[in-house]
Amino acid sequence: MSSNELLEFRTSVRALLAKHATPAAVRAAMDTDLGYDPKLWTMLCEQVGVAALAVPEEWGGAGAGLVESLMVVGELGRTLAGVPMLGSAVLGVQAILNSGDEQACARLLPDLAEGSRTAALCWADAGGWDSAGVRASDGKLTGAAHYVLHGAQADLLLVLTDDGLFETTADAPGVVVAPTPGLDPTRKLAVITFTDTPAMRIGSGDPAALRTRLREIAWAALAAEQVGAARHCLEMTVEYTASRVQFGRPIGSFQALKHRMADMYVLVESAESTALAAAQAVAENSDSAAEDVYVARKHCTQAFSHVAAETIQLHGGIAITWEHDAHLYFKRAHATAELFGTGRRPVAAA
Repeated sequence: MSSNELLEFRTSVRALLAKHATPAAVRAAMDTDLGYDPKLWTMLCEQVGVAALAVPEEWGGAGAGLVESLMVVGELGRTLAGVPMLGSAVLGVQAILNSGDEQACARLLPDLAEGSRTAALCWADAGGWDSAGVRASDGKLTGAAHYVLHGAQADLLLVLTDDGLFETTADAPGVVVAPTPGLDPTRKLAVITFTDTPAMRIGSGDPAALRTRLREIAWAALAAEQVGAARHCLEMTVEYTASRVQFGRPIGSFQALKHRMADMYVLVESAESTALAAAQAVAENSDSAAEDVYVARKHCTQAFSHVAAETIQLHGGIAITWEHDAHLYFKRAHATAELFGTGRRPVAAA
């Protein structure tokens, strides 16, 4: 898409979310087993085609790209809507595409692009994403994948092991799915245990390279999400300080608060620049992708955490009540800081 088309597309997504992913709707959905409003996901897929963005046209997609998909992730970050965009339409789709298995692409991607089926990427062990929690042997899977996004809601399970990527389903023999509580109530996680579960290998490439590629995509997506959420926090804070009157004037007119909100603005703007650079680098698989993604991961995490904390402070007492949304963004900030690990700075080739 051109720059103007991207802006128009973002406007369309934002308008739909503003109408159907209100704070009340998000709170109602997070208390359900599904964790999101299925009608919202259907509208996003059918009216905007969000799940099809990064899927090539030959496999039922829109043939746009990863940048467009991450733009949607950023807009979802503004509202904290828990639809399975990140887990299924980004990580699930990219795992299949990057496997290089055209038969698997033809078999699995059309349903994912349509949004009629969702996928969950099973990866981490109990200690995090640096090692796989599931091992493969003779076409069967054994072990436990932790911190699986929408693991209890997806029917297609994509399992990343040290021996490669495998495909199975939630109702396959030996699969036990256990929803797990997390810090962020707007995002559902699960532990999925496999015991001699039959599975099909997808692709034949280097598992380590695939893991690295998916980690970069995950970090770029989180950066986009963090920027969207941080910008909403900033807007929410500016609006509140302009209307909250103390000592006969809006508190936003006091010099000290102006400086703090200016600092928030600088952080959000710089974070957006790094997130966009990372999205572009990952989409193009450029030589600088590892470095760009690492910078975005670090800076966007720090920016969102600071902005969310300032949002709490500048809203005063109402920000620590359950009824106000500030605490939901604060929890999302701390949860995304750990999701998919923090990683180490990439070492440049000599």
